[in-house]
Amino acid sequence: MHNGSCLCKAVIFTIDSPLSQIDACHCIECRKHSGHYFVSADISKSSINIEGTSNIKWFQSSNKVKRGFCKHCGSSLFWEPIHHDWTAVAMGSIDSPNQASIDKHIYVSEKGDYYDLCDGLPQKQKALE
Repeated sequence: MHNGSCLCKAVIFTIDSPLSQIDACHCIECRKHSGHYFVSADISKSSINIEGTSNIKWFQSSNKVKRGFCKHCGSSLFWEPIHHDWTAVAMGSIDSPNQASIDKHIYVSEKGDYYDLCDGLPQKQKALE
């Protein structure tokens, strides 16, 4: 069981599955949404219990995905593909310790020029290669 929340605790959630498929997305949209790159775990919607759903504001950033954040404190919480049964949960919103680690970097072709990737993890130019 993993617990998480936004900064002001208006949105609180539990995850009852392992944290897996953790990626660091460096696409322009994720960098704008989060202020840096966006690290998230892909979680089945049936494994997430959210309290305070009325406090989540969704922004449809493309015809394929929407991004969820707390409407009070602005915390970036979720990245959700339209018509799928999973949600990417921001790792920064999940309480530590959680024994999780990043599996790979994606969209590195769009990464910011102010940082380097030196951790030796797989790097994908796009999400699927």
